[in-house]
Order: sequence, then C-alpha cells, then structure tokens
Amino acid sequence: MAEEELRLQEEADDKLINEAFEKLLSDYINSRHRKKVDLITKAFNFARQAHKGVRRLSGEPYIMHPIAVAQIACSEIGLGSTSICSALLHDVVEDTDYTVEDIENIFGAKIAQIVDGLTKISGGIFGEQASAQAENFKKLLLTMSDDIRVILIKICDRLHNMRTLDSQPANKQYKIAGETLYIYAPLANRLGLNKIKSELENLSFKFEHPTEYANIETKLESTHASRHELFDQFTAPIKEAMDKMGIQYEIKERVKSPYSIWNKMQNKHVTFEEIYDILAVRIIFTPKVREEEINECFKIYVAISQIYKSHPDRLRDWLSQPKANGYQALHVTLMSKQGRWIEVQIRSDRMDEVAEQGFAAHWKYKDGVEEEYTEDENELNDWLRTIKEILDDPQPDAMDFLDTIKLNLFASEIFVFTPKGEIRTLPADCTALDFAFSIHTFLGSHCIGAKVNHKLVPLSHKLKSGDQVEILTSKSQHVSPAWINFVSTAKAKAKIQAILRRDNREVQRRGEEILNAFLEKNHHEPSLALADRLAEFHDYSKRNEFYQALGEKIVILGDKDLDELSGKNKNTESTGWRKFVPFVGKKKKEESHKQDLFIVPEKFNRKKPIYISEENINQFKFASCCHPIPGDDALGYINNKNQIEIHKRNCPVAAKLKTSFGNRIIDIKWDMHKILYFDATIRLGGIDRVGLLNEITQIISSQMNVNIHKVTITCEDGIFDGSIELRVHDREDVKSIVNNLKTVADLKEISEIL
Repeated sequence: MAEEELRLQEEADDKLINEAFEKLLSDYINSRHRKKVDLITKAFNFARQAHKGVRRLSGEPYIMHPIAVAQIACSEIGLGSTSICSALLHDVVEDTDYTVEDIENIFGAKIAQIVDGLTKISGGIFGEQASAQAENFKKLLLTMSDDIRVILIKICDRLHNMRTLDSQPANKQYKIAGETLYIYAPLANRLGLNKIKSELENLSFKFEHPTEYANIETKLESTHASRHELFDQFTAPIKEAMDKMGIQYEIKERVKSPYSIWNKMQNKHVTFEEIYDILAVRIIFTPKVREEEINECFKIYVAISQIYKSHPDRLRDWLSQPKANGYQALHVTLMSKQGRWIEVQIRSDRMDEVAEQGFAAHWKYKDGVEEEYTEDENELNDWLRTIKEILDDPQPDAMDFLDTIKLNLFASEIFVFTPKGEIRTLPADCTALDFAFSIHTFLGSHCIGAKVNHKLVPLSHKLKSGDQVEILTSKSQHVSPAWINFVSTAKAKAKIQAILRRDNREVQRRGEEILNAFLEKNHHEPSLALADRLAEFHDYSKRNEFYQALGEKIVILGDKDLDELSGKNKNTESTGWRKFVPFVGKKKKEESHKQDLFIVPEKFNRKKPIYISEENINQFKFASCCHPIPGDDALGYINNKNQIEIHKRNCPVAAKLKTSFGNRIIDIKWDMHKILYFDATIRLGGIDRVGLLNEITQIISSQMNVNIHKVTITCEDGIFDGSIELRVHDREDVKSIVNNLKTVADLKEISEIL
C-alpha cells in the first residue's frame, strides 16, 4: 500500500514539475530572445536530477523553486536563456555534490560564473558574525559589478522565497522579511524593478505586521467602489481630449500599495482616511514617431492642464533627465472636480516597460549575440563604479559598510551643474562637500568652501536641483572629523573615513610609542595586556582609542597609572570625582535587577515563540530606542550577553538586527492580562475653547479609568497643540482612548506616538 502511495505521489510530483516547466518554456518562446530551448531543457533535466527526492519546507519537490525563480527571471524581468539556465541551476552547487567546474564543463563559462556568484551569496546575505555578513554582501556587489545578472537572479530568488514564506517559522520570517526590506527592496528599486520592489515591500510588511496589513487590505477593498467612480469621472474628459488628438493610449488607475500607505500613516501620524493620494492615474501612449515621444508627453500634458488646474509645485519632469534607475515619465498633479488632488503620470509604452522591468528592458541584443548588453547603461555603470570604489576601501565595521551601501541605494536625486555647465546627478540632501568628492577625492579633501550660483557658501551648504556649483580649494586644507556629520553620499563618507583612519594610524603609532617609553622608564616590560589594562583604567573600550588619546595628549600618563599597574588602586572605591557621589544604593539595585534577566542556554529552541507574561516580564530587556509595550508587533534579539532584548518590529535598530544577526531573532507573543501599567503618549491638536481640556481629561480619567501622567499643551492664535502621557495596560487601551477622543468637538488631530 505504501508503495502505491509513493508511486501516486511521484506521479503527482512529475505532473506538477512538468506543467511548471512547460509554462516556463512557452513564456520563453513568446519572448523576444533567440530560441535556445535545448539549452534550457538540458539545464532543467540536470537540476531535476540533482535535486531528486529533496522537498522544500512547504512539502513540494525542491526543483519547483528553481523553476519558479527562472519563471520570474523570464516573464517578470524579461531575461534570456543564460539567465534562465543560471536560475534553474542556482542551488545545484550549494545543495548537491556538483561543483562549479562541473557546471562549466556542461554549460560553459558564463553560466558557471553566474552560478558561482549566486552560490557565494546564498543563504540570505548573512551568516553568524556581522563582519562575515558584510563580507558576503561585498561578494554580492563584486560579482554584481562583473555581471549584473547575478543580482537580478538573486532578486528573483528572494521574491520567490518571500512568496512562499508561510512555511517558515516566525523568527525566520522576521529575519528574511527584515533583510528584504533593508537590502533587496532598495536594490530592486535601484535597478528600476518597480513592480518587484513594491511586491517585496508588501510581502515584508504582511509578515511583520499581519494585523495592520489585513486592516489596510480591508479598507482598500471597502473604498474600491468610490475610488473607481472618482477615476471614471476624472478620466472621462481626458479620454475625450486624447481621442480628439488621435493618440493611441491606455489609461490605468494606480493604487498605492499597502506598505506605502502604512509608511505614510506612520511617518505623518495620519489615519487611512486622511491619505488622499491613494489613487493615481497613469496614461500610457504609443508615440506616432518614436523619436518624438518626449514632445508627445508634453503635448498630452498641455491638453489635460486645459481641462484641470495643475499644482504649480508638483510638476516632476523625468523626461529630459531620467532618474538614476532609468525611470522616465512626466508627473503632474491636477485638481479634480471633486476637490481632490490627483497625480497623473504620462509615459510612452517604452518608458512604461522600463519602469516596470527596469534595466533589463533596455538591454538590446547585438547582431544575434545573445544577452550582451550595450554600454549605454551609463547610470548603471556609474553606480557600479561607485560601489567598486567603496569596496576598494574596506570598512572596519560591517554595519557601517551596510549603511554606506544603503546610502547609495536609496537616494532620491537632484541635478546640479558644474561651472562648465555639465550636469551631475546627486542624492537629495547632499552638500557642497559631497559634490566635491563626487568629482575627485583630491578636490574633496582640500575643499575649503564653494560658490553656489556665484554666491560663497560653507562646505555644509545643502544643494538644490538646478544649482551651479564651483568648488574652492586650498593646499593647506586637511580632512576634519566633523565632515562625517554633514556629508550624505556613500562615496564622500567612505573617502573621509579612509583619510581619517590613515591620519589616526599615525597618531595611534605615536601614542603607542609614548606608552612603551613610559613603561620602560618605570621598569615594566611593554605588552598588550598592560596596554589593555591601562585603557580600561582610563575608560577606553578599545586599545586603539587609548593610543589615540595618548597621541593627541588627551591622556597624560602619571603616578596613578603606576599605582594601577602595581595593584594599589584596588582598595579605593572609585577614581576621581566618582567617590564623592553616593551612588552605592542605586548600584546595588541595578545589580540585583541584572541577575534576574533570563540568560539564553546553549541548546535553546529559537524557532519557538517566547510568551511574555506578568510573571516573566522583568526577565527581558525592553529597548529604549522604540519603547515596546504589550500589544505591539515585537521581536526578541539575543544580545552578546545572551540576554533577550525586546524591540518593535518596525524599529530602525531592529531592522539592522534582522539583517545582520538574523539567526539571533526570536518571535515574541504577549500573554498579558491588563494588570501592569506602561507609558504611552498621545498627540492632540485642534481649536482652543473653554472647557476643552476638562472634556479630554474627563474621557480619559473618568470614562476609561486611565491614569494621566503628564499633560503638555501650548496654545497660539486659537489653535492648540499638545501631548498627554498616560499609564496604560497595552496598545489596545491607547487605540480605544484615541477612538473615544474623536467624539470631542474641535479636536482635529489625534495620533498615538509610537
């Protein structure tokens, strides 16, 4: 019987696998690529054999994953046979006994190189230590700068993992979702894969904040009819005008994604109902003459701005100067007859394809040589060049490295001009110093100021789009540590840090010589152990910092240091001023508290959630960066002392932890019974009147029986603004207070500060 079941299972698996592969082939045949069906079939059969008998956590045969990744590469990014084969083979080297050499012998050097690149960065980007993680990420970027397809297939792989994340335990879900939001979504955005970026963000949001996601989905569904009606009313006169012009077009409604709605709700402290730009309209036209498509965009704009009034400050022209990821379009914001601002995006069919599929859509194939992309990808090449520059100068701290890269990934752009009128693309919020470093390191390191639009400005002056910038230099100028605080581009940060490290090394060497001379003079053999001891004595956690302080003469060695080395300081309570301050009681209290903290044992099951209740709440550390309270979407992080820190899932510190120490993340569940109290703050704003504050406090104290901790109210010209600190049981309490306060007349703005 068991054999029969096994046979039926195998048949069902084969049917599933063959159907998935047939679909992949048919999509490939219908694409614009040269037809190398036999190569793809060969790769599929090879991978199928290699992964035979292995299943994923979801229970389906493992080969379904490589097919799905190849499917995404083919139909959603539009890649050709080399990429499809690489996607089918991407896990073979990692999970089976085959090597890269085997792949090279069977499928050629190119595919082997891409598979090798994908193997190096497998298993998410990150391993156990942050430095190893950054190293892996570096590998990813290095391989990517050799062949961009590595990263494209990696993004396809990540997208399929996110689509099938349900089968993973919760702690794994947070790790993968966090990593996706931190690195892969910005990468997809930078490569112009707009559709994929949105899906990655939404999926991350869905796994990290399931209730919030479901709420927004429900609200989007319930407002669908009214939105559609608004869209029909708004576009009717536009369609009429376009028909008159004789343009071939399509008008789509674009709805904001749940993630971007939620993001806006968080950042602007507004409710779903207060977000007005959920609907946007997209006009996609086929130009009569391809060379004239930009002019046609403007003609459409002129025609629709005669129907509706446009917003003077909200015209975005990315036609003549595309975004760094290749995006081209004209965005205008128009006032509808219903009194709502609606954004209209005008783009040609080519621009639309580039916007959805990114750089891959640009790639033209030369004379039948498949998948050799042309060098007109200037922006992409510039970006890869910047990354190479950052990689050339290794960062000592892994997290710094990730942040540096992220600076480059996110940036929305501004355009500035050199004195000769050449245009430069820079991230928004960049300074004159960033501009200097973007031209040349020498120019940046000797920069003393700049002329912006012929006016003299300091280094820290923030540039705006359209500025003309001339850099002023001096031979005597040296890089200052304060510069780090106001530069914003990755290149400038990396270069300044490199120069400072070089200078610091000199100072540290001097400091080390001072220490060794002092030890020898006082008959001590210089050693690292003694250096560490004195560093600790002067409150420096790192030896190099102590050398630095010695070199800069911040620390002067004397008798007390000798006492420390000979052990005479042991009896005294503390050094310096500390002994006069009676902290003793507090210290003891802290120490007893520390002892209570839960220490994670060696064989601890990290897949299981931890339930926090009134009995064990004191055993965990609550992070001060985000102040989680019961009811918040939270996670646990096992720190270096094996204690568990509790963070909100959307806390920026937690975002880094998920990305860097994914295997230390634990799922947290609340099991509280409204006994203990926690701090929460509510922001209020509205029109001032007599008795308003009394009404607010009545609702909170009498009706809800909640203790008010602190009230801060300022009033100006009849408008008041303030905050109330409360003692609540959990996040639910806060929500019900906010809902009850909405009944108060003249209260216009109510939001909880998370």
